[in-house]
Amino acid sequence: MTNIDWERVSKGVARENEKMIWRPYGLPTVLDLEHSAYHDVPISTPWDIPEKLAVSVAITGAFFQHSQNPNQPIAPDDILNSAREVARAGASTVHIHVRDDQGYNVLSPERFHHVIDPLHSEFPSLVVDGCLVPALDGEWDLMKQVLSSGLLDAAPINTTATYIGDSLFVKPAPVMIEKVRLINEAGAVPEIAVYTDADVSNADRFLIKPGLIQTPAVWLVLPALPGCSPMENPRQMIEGLTRTVSAIKDIDPDAFIMVCAAGRASTHVATLAALMGLHIRVGMEDTYWLYPHRQDKIQSNLQALHMGQLIAEVTGRPVATPGEYRAMLGAPERTQTGEPVRAG
Repeated sequence: MTNIDWERVSKGVARENEKMIWRPYGLPTVLDLEHSAYHDVPISTPWDIPEKLAVSVAITGAFFQHSQNPNQPIAPDDILNSAREVARAGASTVHIHVRDDQGYNVLSPERFHHVIDPLHSEFPSLVVDGCLVPALDGEWDLMKQVLSSGLLDAAPINTTATYIGDSLFVKPAPVMIEKVRLINEAGAVPEIAVYTDADVSNADRFLIKPGLIQTPAVWLVLPALPGCSPMENPRQMIEGLTRTVSAIKDIDPDAFIMVCAAGRASTHVATLAALMGLHIRVGMEDTYWLYPHRQDKIQSNLQALHMGQLIAEVTGRPVATPGEYRAMLGAPERTQTGEPVRAG
């Protein structure tokens, strides 16, 4: 047990006349957050982060079934209605997958039209991006049909080679390169989707250095799923996200970066991203947990959007409107009937 010399302490208190040391040299102002009494150079200025926060809602994704979250929208009408609900409630943009009758991801032009055509008609300014990952025979041609139809304003390209859960997910370099060419040819915006910092290097080597994607580019950071940048505790979350973002900024200083509320990290990593001046994606694609430290399941995409809107309010960054997000992305405008406006 520590022995404190209380006699010495008492003498010290008496020597200081029971006072703190206080010399207010800047009187009459005691504390100023912006200026010093000794010069006229500002000592504090507003942070240089975007005023508006883009909040994307990823409606269903390719993975989760009703056995994991009974609230997961899987049928085409459920996906459409969920997307329509968040669009009406103020989402900046929506991200679309479609599922087959067994609940698995499918590249069906008919189902994409079923979901996206009504969204374009009802919300002409809404940016709709969709995930087109051809994994089965014939899906490459289906992907090309969806892209050439003009349905999508943007589409991700995954520059990864990793295990997602128990599945090996690799985008071979020639497939990656050709897919970007097709996205560009369709007049859509390619979004670089990275799961680890190594994916950033892949994007630089295969897509940015050859000029297929110009900078500043659009980046989608998807951490925290099994096989992605690990985020099993707050330290991993903070170190992992800052490392990946730093890697992106090294090659693309003015990058537009959106971070997904994914895996166990869920809304906490989205909150961190908003604090860092980045943009966020919430929704039922990337996680079925509301919080990393509890087992609460997401009840709906509308609930996830409300969480994103709360993050925006707390960080003082109003949610970007669909039109503002379209401008951020540099996506082509659409007519009032939802048809893409082709250049030239």
